[in-house]
Amino acid sequence: MNTPTQTDTARIVRCPTCEGPSRYAADNPWRPFCSERCKNMDLGAWASENYRVAAAPPLEDEETEPAPRPAARPGSSFSTH
Repeated sequence: MNTPTQTDTARIVRCPTCEGPSRYAADNPWRPFCSERCKNMDLGAWASENYRVAAAPPLEDEETEPAPRPAARPGSSFSTH
């Protein structure tokens, strides 16, 4: 009796970059992309801000508090001032 291999159980999906067929399986190092080129093109689009996550712009009159400064450790020679 034959056991299913990863190739037999892999789903074929559409590559998000080129829209060609892509194997969605653990042995495809670029999944869900079809190739390293398509994966890098997608990364480049995020890096150049072609893709963005929607967010509300901050209000102009909204005040933000400065981040708290870390306390000095006992015995440390560094000052927090």
